[in-house]
Amino acid sequence: MKPLLRTLGALPFLVAVFLNAFIDLGHKIVIQNTIFKLYDGSAQVILTAIVNGLILLPFILLFSPAGFASDKYPKSRIMQLSAWAAVGLTAAITGCYFLGWFWAAFAMTFLLAVQSAFYGPAKYGYLKALFGKQRLAQANGLTQAVTIIAVLMGTFVFSIAFEYWYTAEATTESAILQNLVPVGVLLLINSVIELVMMYRLPMLEKTDTRKKFSFSDYATGRSARDSIKALLVRPAIRQAMIGLAIFWSSGQVMLAAFPAFAKFTLGETNTVIIQAILGASGLGIALGSAMAGRLSRNYIETGLIPVGAIGFALGLCLLPYLDSYWAMVANFLFIGFMGGFFIVPLNSLIQFYAKEDELGKLIATSNLVQNLSMLFFLLVTVSFSLLSLSPKSLLMLIAIVALIGSVYTVIRLPQSLVRLLFSYIMSRRYRINVEGMKNVPEKKGVLLLGNHISWIDWAIVQIACPRPVRFVMLKSIYERWYLQWFFKLFGCIPIEAGSSSQQSLEQAAELLNKGEVVCLFPEGMISRNGHLAQFRPGFERAAAMCNDDVVIQPFYLRGLWGSQFSKSSDNFKRLRSAGVRRDLIVAFGKPLPKTTDTSTLKQGVFDLSIRSWQSYAQHLPTLPKAWIESVKKQGNTVSIVDTLGQSLSTQQALTASITFSRKIIKRSPEQNIGLLLPTSAGGVLANMAVLISGKTVVNLNY
Repeated sequence: MKPLLRTLGALPFLVAVFLNAFIDLGHKIVIQNTIFKLYDGSAQVILTAIVNGLILLPFILLFSPAGFASDKYPKSRIMQLSAWAAVGLTAAITGCYFLGWFWAAFAMTFLLAVQSAFYGPAKYGYLKALFGKQRLAQANGLTQAVTIIAVLMGTFVFSIAFEYWYTAEATTESAILQNLVPVGVLLLINSVIELVMMYRLPMLEKTDTRKKFSFSDYATGRSARDSIKALLVRPAIRQAMIGLAIFWSSGQVMLAAFPAFAKFTLGETNTVIIQAILGASGLGIALGSAMAGRLSRNYIETGLIPVGAIGFALGLCLLPYLDSYWAMVANFLFIGFMGGFFIVPLNSLIQFYAKEDELGKLIATSNLVQNLSMLFFLLVTVSFSLLSLSPKSLLMLIAIVALIGSVYTVIRLPQSLVRLLFSYIMSRRYRINVEGMKNVPEKKGVLLLGNHISWIDWAIVQIACPRPVRFVMLKSIYERWYLQWFFKLFGCIPIEAGSSSQQSLEQAAELLNKGEVVCLFPEGMISRNGHLAQFRPGFERAAAMCNDDVVIQPFYLRGLWGSQFSKSSDNFKRLRSAGVRRDLIVAFGKPLPKTTDTSTLKQGVFDLSIRSWQSYAQHLPTLPKAWIESVKKQGNTVSIVDTLGQSLSTQQALTASITFSRKIIKRSPEQNIGLLLPTSAGGVLANMAVLISGKTVVNLNY
C-alpha cells in the first residue's frame, strides 16, 4: 500500500474522495433522520425510498454528458468544478437549515447527486491515470475503503450531531432543521477543504478537441441506447456491471427497509443505534475492500468475485431471522466484508478493459445500469409498503435475488474459484509480482508465448493475467482421467507432437480470432537447466491462421527454477526450498505482430529475462544486511571453520566484523579497501568488516 501513497497526488486525491462521500452522506442523514423521527410505517419507507430515488435519478438522466465530460476534459479539472459546485450547494443547504425550509433541503439531495454524477466517472477514471494498470486493483481497494470509511464516519458523526441538536420540542420538519444549522456549517467547511485538495491534483491528461457532444442524441436517448448496446458485445464489462448493479441494488433495499424492520423487531427508535448497526456493513466493506486490494497486489484477483457473491447472499439470507443487536452487527459486518471482496475486482475489470478515451463513458454507463437497477428495486420497496407487506418479507426477497446472483456467478466463473485456491496455496511459499501488466491488451486476440520452467507455469500465468487464459498442453497429460475434468474447466487445448498437431493449432487460431487469450510454451518442454531452450516454430503456424489484429505477447517467468515443480536436481531443490517464501516474477513484454518469427520472439523473451532480473536485484538487500539478518536467524551456531583450527559462531563473527569495521572507518577515509589475506576465518571477517563499513572491498591475489 505504501507505493500507492507515495504516488504524486495520491494523498490529496484520497482526502478529496473522503470528504466528497462525507458531505453527500451528511445531508442525506439529516433528511432521513428527520423522516424517521416524524413518520412511521409505510410513510417512512416511502419517503426514505424517495430520498434514495432523488439521489439515483441524476446518475440516470446525466450519464451521457457526465461520461462525455470525463473523456473530453482532464479528469482532475472535472473534479475541481464538481468541488466548486459542492461549495455552492452546501452553502445553500446551510441556508435552508437556517430558514427551516425542509422541502427545499429535501430537493437539495437531488442537486448534490447531480454534482456526484459528474464527479464519479472522473474519480474512477482518474485512478488509471494516477496509479496505472499495474496497481488498479490495489487503487480500487484503497479508494473503496476510504469512501466507505467516510460513509461510516459520516454515519456516526452526523447521527450523533443530529441526536445532540434534536429536541423533543421540535415536532415539525422546520423546527428540526433550524436546530441543525451547525451541521450545515460543518458540511460547508468540509466542502471548502475538498476544493483545496482538488487543486493539489496533478493534471495527467489533455483536452480531447476531437470529441463533440450531440444534444440531439442525448435528448432522443440514442446515446444511452448506443452505450448499452456497445456493452452487450463485451462480456467481461457487461458481467462486471450487472454484478455491481445487483450488489448496490440489494444494499439500497437493505438500507431502506432495515430501519423499519429494526423498529418493528427490536422496538428501537434511536437513530444513532440504527445507523451504528447499518454502519457495521460500511466497516465490513472497508475491511473487505482493503483485503481485496492486498490480495490483488500486482494483479486483479477475479477469484474473489464468486467468494464475495456467495458470502453476501448468505449474509442477506440470515438477516430476516436475527433478533438481537450483536447478531445483526456481526451479520452486517460479514455482509460488508464479502461485498468488498465482490466489488473491488469488478470495478478493476471495468477500468482495465476500457480504452483511455472511453473510460469516463464506460464508468458513467456503469452508473446508469447500477442506478436503473437500484431505482427498480426502490419501486419494489415502495410497492411492498403500499401493499402493507412487512419489511421482513422485503429483506427475504432481496436475499433470494442475491442468492440467485451468487449461483449465476459461480456457474460463470468456476475457474476463478480454482484460481483463488491456487493463489492461496502459492502464497504460502511464493510472492508473485507482475511486471508490465499495462502491456496486456484489454481486448483482441493475444497469443501468450514464454519460457517453460515448471509444472505450475500455467497456474502462475493465469494468476498474473487479468484476462482468462486458454492453455495449449500435451494430449498425453490432458487425457489422464483424473485430470481431464480440471483441464476442461479451464478450456485447455490438447496437442500432439508432429503433423497431428495441426487440428489443435487451428483450434487455437479460432479462439484467437474470437478475441481470446491463448498461451503456448514454444520450447515444447520444461527446461532442464533453467535457461531458455530452442523455440519451436509451431506457434508460427497458428499465428498464420489468425486475423491481422491478433498479437503475440512475450512473457518471462522468473523464480520457479529450483522449486519442487521444476526439473532441477534434488540437491538444488533442497537448497532453494529452505527458508522464507520465494519471489516469483511474471513479466509481460510489449505486444509483437503475429508475423514474429522464433528468433525474434526468443530475443524478446531473453530481453524480458534481463529486465526482470535487474528489477529483482534492485529489491534485494545488500550483502552485509543479508548476512546480519542471517546471523539473527542462526543464533549461536558454528558458522566459520578454517584449516588453522579457528572456529567461530555466527554471533562471534558478527561481533568481530562490526569491531573491525569501526577501525576501518576511523583509519581509512578512502572508498576502496584492498585486502591481502589467505582464505581463512580472518579473511571472511575482514571482507564483512569492509562491507559493513560501507566501503568497496578489493581482494588481492594472496
